[in-house]
Amino acid sequence: MAHFAKVLNGVVVQVIVAEQEFIDNLVDTSPGTWIQTSYNTRDGVHTQGGTPLRKNFAGVGFTYDAELDAFIPPKPYPSWTLNTTTCVWEPPIAYPSEGEHIWNEETQTWDEVS
Repeated sequence: MAHFAKVLNGVVVQVIVAEQEFIDNLVDTSPGTWIQTSYNTRDGVHTQGGTPLRKNFAGVGFTYDAELDAFIPPKPYPSWTLNTTTCVWEPPIAYPSEGEHIWNEETQTWDEVS
C-alpha cells in the first residue's frame, strides 16, 4: 500500500492509503489529481535510507509545486523563506543551539521559553 494526496488547485485536500491499482481505476467525479506521497520522506530525506519522494509527506493544507515536484507545508511566518532543496520553511536567523525557544515574528527573534 502507498499514500496518495489529492491535489486541487495546487493544495492538498485529502490524503489516503491505497494500492496503485485502486488509484488507477478510481472513478472520481470530483476535481483534483491524485499524487503519490511517501510517509517516510521528510525535509527531502527518506527516513529509512530509501529514495525520498516529493521532499515531504503530504498533509492537508500543504501545497504541491509541480516544478519542484514537491509537497510544501504551509508557511508558518511571513518572514520565513523556502529552502528549495528540502522544501521546508526556514527562519531568517537560525534556531539557538541551547534551550527551548519560540519564534517571535514581531521582533524577528527567537524568544526563550521559560
